[in-house]
Amino acid sequence: MRDYVIWSCVLIQAVEQLMENKPAEKMSSLQLLWLYIIMLTATVVKLALWLYCRSSGNEIVRAYAKDHYFDVVTNVVGLVAAVLGDKFNWWIDPVGAIILAVYTIVNWSGTVKENAGSCCRIILVDIELPEDLSLKEAHAIGESLQINIEKLVEVERAFVHLDFECDHKPEHSVLTRLPNSDP
Repeated sequence: MRDYVIWSCVLIQAVEQLMENKPAEKMSSLQLLWLYIIMLTATVVKLALWLYCRSSGNEIVRAYAKDHYFDVVTNVVGLVAAVLGDKFNWWIDPVGAIILAVYTIVNWSGTVKENAGSCCRIILVDIELPEDLSLKEAHAIGESLQINIEKLVEVERAFVHLDFECDHKPEHSVLTRLPNSDP
């Protein structure tokens, strides 16, 4: 959702810049150098991550590969548009931004539809066991619960926390960030 909002803002700003017929200031040699360094470094890192993640047997890691590939494409197109807009015609940069924004919003919407309800989940379970239960028995219960939860197709990983009482302060920071939770 955050990317959708960001790219919507990019789209609006680029359209406004074109409508106002307002060219940006030319970049200095130092600014261009930093632009190249930052964008090319980010692109090389994302390319390496894409190559690494696409070969994974894990579906979630392969999903990251798609994200990294998308970042490579947007970084290259963005860099080319910025440089061409600076060197030749100012309007190339905002047009490139519009193309990237529309492409990203359409791609993001398609990805959301494609992945709706199919993404794997990480499950956190807290269970209360009798205080006098042996460590061996408690471990067997927790491990059995974890194994059975992880057999579910939609579950990537389950974490089972065993406790002898549940009246103390929450041990997981996520609980303190949930609405209507009393830490």
